Amino acid sequence: MALAASGLRAIRYALEVDGIGEVIAVDNNEDALEACKKNIHHNGSAASSKVVPHLADARVYMLTHPKEFDVVDLDPYGSPAAFLDSAVQCVANGGLLMCSATDMAVLAGGNAEVCFSKYGSYPLRGKYCHEMALRILLSCIESHAIRHKRYIVPVISVHMDFYIRVFVRIFTSASTVKSSPLKLAHVYQCTGCSSFHLQNVGRINSKDKRNISLPNFSPTVPQECSECGHNFVMGGPIWSDPIHDKEWAASILSSVHTISSAYSAYAKISAILTSVSEELSHAPLFVSLHNLCAILKCTNPSISTFQSAIRNAGYQMSGSHVDPLALKTDAPMSVIWDIMRCWVKLHAIKYRPGNHPGTIILSQEPKLQANFSHVPGSLVARKSPRFVPNPEKYWGPKTKAGRQPKIRPMDNL
Repeated sequence: MALAASGLRAIRYALEVDGIGEVIAVDNNEDALEACKKNIHHNGSAASSKVVPHLADARVYMLTHPKEFDVVDLDPYGSPAAFLDSAVQCVANGGLLMCSATDMAVLAGGNAEVCFSKYGSYPLRGKYCHEMALRILLSCIESHAIRHKRYIVPVISVHMDFYIRVFVRIFTSASTVKSSPLKLAHVYQCTGCSSFHLQNVGRINSKDKRNISLPNFSPTVPQECSECGHNFVMGGPIWSDPIHDKEWAASILSSVHTISSAYSAYAKISAILTSVSEELSHAPLFVSLHNLCAILKCTNPSISTFQSAIRNAGYQMSGSHVDPLALKTDAPMSVIWDIMRCWVKLHAIKYRPGNHPGTIILSQEPKLQANFSHVPGSLVARKSPRFVPNPEKYWGPKTKAGRQPKIRPMDNL
């Protein structure tokens, strides 16, 4: 347990997870270590026999214990970037790395240059920014792992409340590392209509039987967006492979249902695992139906109507655990805009100036004639909830330990 602080999570691992032999709780703050020791003592012999506190720099401790730990939990206050290189080296082959990041303003596009300096990737401020944050973190972990002939396999990656958390297994294979560029992609986002397109960093030469990845060709997008004529901005690289093991999520969900009374946060756990198990694994990022309609200044079709049009066109669609308004689909943006063009023809729209992206989009005739006839299996027909309300008002991160809130003179009046 790197950055153990008061040791509460390390103690919970020792007391609540079967089969654990030893939990190493590391922190370089003497006050935190003393609190950790007191908490271990308060939890009796079961905790004392398994939890071992250490006063040390987590980075140094992990570097001096290569491939030793079956599970490493990295949960810093803010960015985990400074700890990733040592973390990927101390996990045993096939072991699990659990990593959190709470610097969402950086990862979600609020400070792009800082994100690039920490994670080696540019974020984009789209509706999908929180999923992009997950994929930036996974890309960063992979970039550290491949330096040591290791690679990652995501188990589950979630955006919750005010932070993101990823669970990845780490393996060693010099040959598999060579295919890493195939798992990463750049994102091209239109500055006008917010259409996005992904392009992998690497490609496979079909004539070469060794399946060695090569640099990909020039961008698949033109200089200007074919939908609205605006320019693109480029973000990434991000992780473009699946971010969840859906079979694992479904099996854990089944286990959770059988002993639901054992979890005080059962509703939250069930909602997240249900959403994760239903997500399209081969559709990185997502579109927002509300955003599409805001650009065109038109009335919103229902989710079931839009989903039916997508499925009638031969594509798939799902929700996302990241955003209740998110729609993940393998349909290209050209198909999505054609469906919206057909929808607008059936419904009145508001006035838009001539140079507005929506005006340019609607000036083109759809190449695909959308079929809005109902297809069973709508997202809104599901009974179990996918999102639950926050546990309290003003839910969010608290002040960092050791900081005192600033008091203005007028506050004393």
